[in-house]
Amino acid sequence: MKKIIISGIALTIMACGAPDKKAELEKLKKQKTEIETKIVAIEEELHKSGADSSQQKAMEIVATPLTLQIFKSYIEIQGRIDADENVSLSTQMPGTITKINVKVGDKVRKGQILAETDVSAAQQQLADLQTNLDLANLVYEKQKGLWDLKIGTEIQYLQAKTNKQSLENKINGLQQQISMSKIISPIEGTVDMVNVKVGQAVMPGLGAISVINLSHLKVKADVSESYAARVKIGNEVKIFFPDDKNDSIVSKISYASRAINSLNRTFGVEVALSNSKEYHPNMVAKMLINDYKSTSPEIVVPVKYIQRGTNETYVLLAKNNKVVKTPIKTNREYNGLIEVASGLNAGDLLITAGYDMLNDGDAITIKK
Repeated sequence: MKKIIISGIALTIMACGAPDKKAELEKLKKQKTEIETKIVAIEEELHKSGADSSQQKAMEIVATPLTLQIFKSYIEIQGRIDADENVSLSTQMPGTITKINVKVGDKVRKGQILAETDVSAAQQQLADLQTNLDLANLVYEKQKGLWDLKIGTEIQYLQAKTNKQSLENKINGLQQQISMSKIISPIEGTVDMVNVKVGQAVMPGLGAISVINLSHLKVKADVSESYAARVKIGNEVKIFFPDDKNDSIVSKISYASRAINSLNRTFGVEVALSNSKEYHPNMVAKMLINDYKSTSPEIVVPVKYIQRGTNETYVLLAKNNKVVKTPIKTNREYNGLIEVASGLNAGDLLITAGYDMLNDGDAITIKK
């Protein structure tokens, strides 16, 4: 009897819950169909876009083999061309210009008279002294002859000698004054400026004629004292002339001052120029002075391929068709290049195109 009652209750419960379960089942089947439809649609989209990891192709990249090279850095400064022998000449005594013997552009030799001033008064005085000297010489010769024969007094002989020597000294002094009235070139070169005219009064110290020796030119510049330990005689220097962009030379520093200018905290450097080309004094020149050179060939990488993390600096290499994140240590940087101290070897393949879209371990193919 008890079993009959329990069975009846179970049948009653099943009879009451059956419609609800069916409704729930139908609902789940409908959701399953919708989900499967969405899955198929998404899979098709992924397949078309290539984002499906199971069907994604390896990314094509460009890789460049690393080679060893000497790393150099340069200091860029502005200089100017100057002449070793560049003189501005003036008369050494006041006077009036009576003769100009040269014009701009003339070649002159050392000791050549370039211009003269009026010395007529001095020349007249010189003529008078010469007349007196002639008489003094005659008197001296006679007194000397008499004194040699022990005739006359020693005082007469000494007076004649002293008078002669005094006139000779006066004539020498006057001749020196007359020579100072001439403007004489102390060097061989080219007349660069004539700043006087005939009849013009001139004074000592006022530039009248300029002469430049164009066969001994140099580039001069002032370098900050912060580079004093790195810029020395013999350093390589590249020189560019802005007036002619195709004109550049490679030379060495011929002079580097050891004294620091107290006003601007710089020191002077010079580079000798050959006379194979026509340069002009005071022409502007851009100088690139080599202040650092690696002792041996090493790996040098463009800065744009260097990536920096929180605590590391690295590059991406291509190895076995995969991306390999490689930590490195760097030293100096110049002109877009950086010196790599460790982490890379010659022959390593540096990823140079597509590196900004890659992660460590990604599959890649190298573009030929």
